[in-house]
Amino acid sequence: MLSQQSKKDINRKLNFIYKSIKSKKELKIYADEIFQVINKYNKLRKKGKKLNVSEKTSALICYGDSLLNGNKEKTIRIFRKFYKKNLDKFFEIIHFLPFYPSSSDSGFAVKDHYQVDKKLGDWSDIYKQSKTTNIMADIVINHASSKGLWFKNFLSNKSPGKEYFLTVNKKFDISRVIRPRENILLKKINIFKKNNFIWRTFSDDQIDLNFKNPKVLIRFIKIMINLLNHGVTIFRLDAIAYLWKKSGSNCVNLKETHEIIKLLRIVCNSLKTKPIIVTETNLPEKENLSYFGRKNNETNWIYNFSLPPLLVHSFLFEDSTYLNRWSKNLPNTKIGNNYLNFIASHDGIGMRPVEGYLNKEKLLKFLKRLKKNGGQMSYRKVQGSSKKVYEANITLFNAFQKTDNDKKGRFFLERYISAHAIMIAFEGIPAIYFNSIFGTSNDEYKYIISGNKRDLNRYKWNKKRLDSLLKNKSSKQSIFYEKIINLLTIKKKNKAFHPNAKRENLNMGKKIFCFKRISLDKRQSIYNITNLSSKHQKLKFNNKFSKYKNLLNKNRITPKTKLKPFETLWLSN
Repeated sequence: MLSQQSKKDINRKLNFIYKSIKSKKELKIYADEIFQVINKYNKLRKKGKKLNVSEKTSALICYGDSLLNGNKEKTIRIFRKFYKKNLDKFFEIIHFLPFYPSSSDSGFAVKDHYQVDKKLGDWSDIYKQSKTTNIMADIVINHASSKGLWFKNFLSNKSPGKEYFLTVNKKFDISRVIRPRENILLKKINIFKKNNFIWRTFSDDQIDLNFKNPKVLIRFIKIMINLLNHGVTIFRLDAIAYLWKKSGSNCVNLKETHEIIKLLRIVCNSLKTKPIIVTETNLPEKENLSYFGRKNNETNWIYNFSLPPLLVHSFLFEDSTYLNRWSKNLPNTKIGNNYLNFIASHDGIGMRPVEGYLNKEKLLKFLKRLKKNGGQMSYRKVQGSSKKVYEANITLFNAFQKTDNDKKGRFFLERYISAHAIMIAFEGIPAIYFNSIFGTSNDEYKYIISGNKRDLNRYKWNKKRLDSLLKNKSSKQSIFYEKIINLLTIKKKNKAFHPNAKRENLNMGKKIFCFKRISLDKRQSIYNITNLSSKHQKLKFNNKFSKYKNLLNKNRITPKTKLKPFETLWLSN
């Protein structure tokens, strides 16, 4: 049964969020419904498996149809065979991007959270994979499809869907709203004899949900329970920062949004299986960090959004200045909280997280270089009619291909692998995008057909072709795969790579990026030292390093040791 303390905490959060909207009597009914949902789940479930985070923990980011085979076989089943053969030993977590029926945005315009897209498979496919791997699934919580059952019911005033979507009138002040996209925010709609506007943060097809209606919040708690029943252990709260809207505000990071996350954390902590919450908040650094909560009582993990742009920038311009400044100021995590580190995903390289680090001149130079490497830019609206780059749409392979100092791309492989070495060694849990494992380049064909810039980085592999390429040890895909898998293999064996092992930043000049990891028991230290330049760099080592060896090639360190262009050392005692 739910503890009295948990009941008090849930009641307190509901009261804080809804006291100006709902009566005490109504709030008691909503609280009781949440209690019943939790108690029912705990009664029916035995104590489920709990993810024990360690140096062995890494995540794979993929779509349910990242692999195809040219016939009608369900794609998650195709993936499962490939994963078991090639990836199972190296990843404890699979993040399956939205696998629900969807009308657009590669799964993020969800039509029905209770179904699996039939082309991908069914719930049994998710559950089977969960037997050997922790499954992370998206809770697309801010919006839902305009073509889904909820919105159809909303227009007809039927349940489920009745009062589920946000409408505002012309008096609602949107002058300060911070936008992540270029589309028109509000659409006029004549419904229930009123001329109101529906809210569309991301696209015309993605209608924002109305969290001022507690029934929407309870609906998503029930969706979380449904996912748990099908083997999911980690919830990614998509676009959570935009959840609550208030007239005259910027409508992002509002206190009610933070309180809803705290409430969801209480719910998760009250469940036998103790699922993990991850917030997806592609925002400037300070705002992103705020989602841990002042008392570490909000999300379990946050995406380390500043890492991708700053890391890519440092390699392209052979300068660790901004990466060093960021790393030095980034707070260490506490046990139970983690950074989810990534340098590539299904989205682009976000530019909002470098606000405060790269000035206008540096940013323009960065974007110009990415364009030369094949990138496209996606924009967001700012006040008035102006716009700013929201993200660069490009694969990691293309991003690292050429630089102003290496115009022929002589060192593209070294840059690529060292960037992954830094990300894997950094404090937190590494998450690697499926396509990045094989050095996949921009999908120009898909982009030309769809016109969607993000499709450049959403290539779907033919399984037979990828299998064939991996058998060919001289193929690009095989080389990239072997090198990245080697990094993960070494990581798993060294306790200084525990996600919460202490990280200390060491400034060794603008051509070198260095940090130290110290195991929780303080017995092991590992220095990650990377040459960010296209020239050899001599290092000044003191005598203590004579006992250190480089985990990446087993060599001992001598006073004559030089770092090759874009080489990384993992020096361990």
